[in-house]
Amino acid sequence: MNENNYVAIMAGGIGSRFWPVSRLNYPKQFIDLLNVGKTLIQSTYDRFAQYIPNENIYIVTSTQYKEIVESQLPQLKPENILCEPSRKNTAPCIAYISYKLNELNPNSNLICAPADHLILDDTSFRKVSLEALEFTAKNSALITLGMKPFSPKTGYGYIQHEQYAVNDNVYKVKTFTEKPDLELAKQFLISGDFLWNAGIFVWRTEYIIKAFEKYLPEIHEIFDGAKKQLTTSLEHEAIETIYPQCVNISIDYGILEKADNVYVIPSEFGWSDLGTWGSAYENLEKDNLENAVAGNNVMLFDSAKNIVHSHNDKLMLLQGLEDFIVVDTEDVLLVCKKEKEQHIKEYVAEVKRSKGEKYL
Repeated sequence: MNENNYVAIMAGGIGSRFWPVSRLNYPKQFIDLLNVGKTLIQSTYDRFAQYIPNENIYIVTSTQYKEIVESQLPQLKPENILCEPSRKNTAPCIAYISYKLNELNPNSNLICAPADHLILDDTSFRKVSLEALEFTAKNSALITLGMKPFSPKTGYGYIQHEQYAVNDNVYKVKTFTEKPDLELAKQFLISGDFLWNAGIFVWRTEYIIKAFEKYLPEIHEIFDGAKKQLTTSLEHEAIETIYPQCVNISIDYGILEKADNVYVIPSEFGWSDLGTWGSAYENLEKDNLENAVAGNNVMLFDSAKNIVHSHNDKLMLLQGLEDFIVVDTEDVLLVCKKEKEQHIKEYVAEVKRSKGEKYL
């Protein structure tokens, strides 16, 4: 294992589209959504632990989830759990780990990955990750992993790359496109040079810091001024001061869409961002009527193409449903047409307005 290789697993999100299983105090990255015996963050950790030293694996999460991370990943050293006092999107999160690691090891080579994504082919993922780390170790490059699309998804961002590789399977990025409409997504698929943006990044901390200095100078100034404290007992105090000053912005919008040294590796490793119940449905085993069930005591009659997530061992009996999301928790039952899943965030907002935060 290369001692200069590090991983930052980003685990601060709230996963509101997976309500009511994902809650503010216990979001989806800490849940076994797919009924595999491990939570999403545990699966992500295990994947990286195969080729990144344990002491080089960091979790960046919200202060309120620190104890959950400690209980689910007891093998991590407490100092490898970095806590954000507020949610400011991915740019401040990545700045925090990057400036800290660069102080600890100026040659640090970093993978930044979400805690809640599904990857089915760990072997292919490892191969692509090591290819990326090898390239960034030798080049002033910011790499993002792009997934070869198999359908015109409108829920993903897209990356367009140059026609010819600069090195084996590494291509220069031409454009980024936020979630397109269906017609544009179809054109992207036909063109052959567009990939889904997986939100997994690889770079030397030295070069992402230079990018912060150039494209997000306000964030650079704040972190650069406090970088010495990030490796001392003053770290917590420094972060409490830094975060209120940070703008809420993604690394894609703040840096990658502007920088001229961004590259992509076209990849296929069975990836899903598990952003919605529909994406969970696609990745769960199904019965002969295409029902996907996560639960020990569910009975279905005259029902097809549903996703059902039940609470513990409660008997759930469904009849006559087709293309529904049915989620039962201790205090909430959600029954929603699959085609309306994009509205779940709006429903959660309405629950908050009319019922307060009790059910969030």
